[in-house]
Amino acid sequence: MSDANREHLRLMMSRSYKYIRLEWNEEMAAVRVSTCVKPIQCYSLAAMAELQRVFSDIAESNGLVRHYVMTSDVPGVFNFGGDLSLFVLLIRARDIESLSLYGRRCVDLVWWMENASQLGVHTTVLVQGDTLGGGLESVMPFHKVIFERSAQAGFPEVLFNLFPGMGAWNFTIRKSSFAVANEMILSGRLYTAEQLQRRHLVDLVVEDGEGEEAIQTVLHAVHPRLRGTLAALEARRKAAPITHESLMEIVNQWTGAAMQLTDRDLRLMERLARAQVRKAGGAHDGAVEEIKRIELDRAWGEERTGITEWGALT
Repeated sequence: MSDANREHLRLMMSRSYKYIRLEWNEEMAAVRVSTCVKPIQCYSLAAMAELQRVFSDIAESNGLVRHYVMTSDVPGVFNFGGDLSLFVLLIRARDIESLSLYGRRCVDLVWWMENASQLGVHTTVLVQGDTLGGGLESVMPFHKVIFERSAQAGFPEVLFNLFPGMGAWNFTIRKSSFAVANEMILSGRLYTAEQLQRRHLVDLVVEDGEGEEAIQTVLHAVHPRLRGTLAALEARRKAAPITHESLMEIVNQWTGAAMQLTDRDLRLMERLARAQVRKAGGAHDGAVEEIKRIELDRAWGEERTGITEWGALT
């Protein structure tokens, strides 16, 4: 390692972060980022700014970093995705500019991940626990996606009349199919690790507690053939391109849709945000359970409406 690279590594690893923790693996030239966002494990603006700082350091490392690994330090949660409390605040204040800014910051992170192979970086993510909405979107661009068996994931945004707007359509279609993207995004359902693997959105499912070993297995398998792997991944990008323009167009549509949410929709978002806080505080009952209750409430409402309409007809 050159003196310049050694100094760059020292600077990168010595930065002070509040929501992320960095580790360096000399043998694999790997940076590992573990997230722990308070009070809710989500993509807050502050957390995204810290991740962007890491990405900038990697991009400026002149090939020093060869692997990027992401995990969560929050037991039972990988990431709850968008900052729902902030969304509610901005929508109620009619602050479309700030909401649009949030969306653009999300795209910045996704776009860096999409271009990681061009920088000579292979990316691996380990999901332990729940990952929802933007949390699942952030997993999609990774080159290798590992889920522990008990992990659950999905795009619940349709439950409060929104949709995942930071790459879910693009990456789900590319990794799986249009039909799977349509099913997952329009249903709002939650999926098990095995169900996601069958849909080709997860590469490897391991037993709970075996995720750390799986990371090392992936790194040791990829590292000896890293140049060929990255070249193949670059070719894949050209064969099925995702453009920055398309991501930004969808973010703009997401922002417009968010500003049309009703008070009922916003109350549902607040309900999920409270459930996320409970889960982050160590409670067994969290956002996943709340989504299931919301789905059940909606099903009962539809059934009652159907009974009323049938009674009127008869």
